[in-house]
Amino acid sequence: MRLFPSCRPVHHIGARSIYTHPAISRCFVGTRCFPSSHSGVIRPPHSGNKHYIHTDSTQPAYPGHIPLTSFENAFLAVGSAVMALVDPRRGDMVAALGETTAGSTLTKLRDTMLESPEGRRILKERPRINSKTLDMEELRALPEGTFGQAYINWLDSCKVTPDSREPVHYISDPELAYVMQRYRETHDFYHALFSLRVSALPELALKAFEFANLGFPMTAFALGASVRLKPAQRERLWREYVPWAMRCGAHGRCLLTVYWEERWAQDLQSLQRELGVWDPPPGFRVSLRRTNTDP
Repeated sequence: MRLFPSCRPVHHIGARSIYTHPAISRCFVGTRCFPSSHSGVIRPPHSGNKHYIHTDSTQPAYPGHIPLTSFENAFLAVGSAVMALVDPRRGDMVAALGETTAGSTLTKLRDTMLESPEGRRILKERPRINSKTLDMEELRALPEGTFGQAYINWLDSCKVTPDSREPVHYISDPELAYVMQRYRETHDFYHALFSLRVSALPELALKAFEFANLGFPMTAFALGASVRLKPAQRERLWREYVPWAMRCGAHGRCLLTVYWEERWAQDLQSLQRELGVWDPPPGFRVSLRRTNTDP
């Protein structure tokens, strides 16, 4: 009996046949079963890979959408959770886990956005955050202490670009898919808002904040990665940072309702007060002051 009726087996790895559904195969690329050297056999659809054979009559709801059955969604949720725990650097698996476990959370967040004037405009205009939509030089020219200046300094200090977020693939409703994409693309704004570094402990602290503020199950699951921290860091995470994150996230305004692109020139501390949030405990914050001075 075929487990995944939407896919036909192809015989390209040894004498065994594999199922090439892009969602399922993604979990195992780079493992002993599916070595990374064979990853060309199991690319997502529309990649130009002639070995990919997909017979599901379900049509994608938007560019890049990969429709899943309920069983495939559950299988991918479990597989991506295991892979993300084994290798937290697998951003594609973290993204897949977020999508396959979001459930009704996305609907609630969409409704919260609709109740907010800013949120309604975001859903209507659907702005995107990437290096093509942001004017980096304009952000660098903003005064010290503004949110835009803090964000560009955070990007420079942490050597991050706004183009590093995975696109949404597995959410069927286009509007809810945008809500998830908006969350991913504004995640770095939360780092800048709290001046948090890009490393294990502050990332887990921010995930705890996001769980309290947004409610994504994946952000709670991510805290399981705290077992990889050194004992002293793990103890500090749960003693100091998680309590801050839960109180601050629950008290603050839903950050998905913020039209961040209109707040570049706002004073960072003023923005924090408006949103009802405050700085985390010291120790893992990055300096957001200019790294160079004007002549």
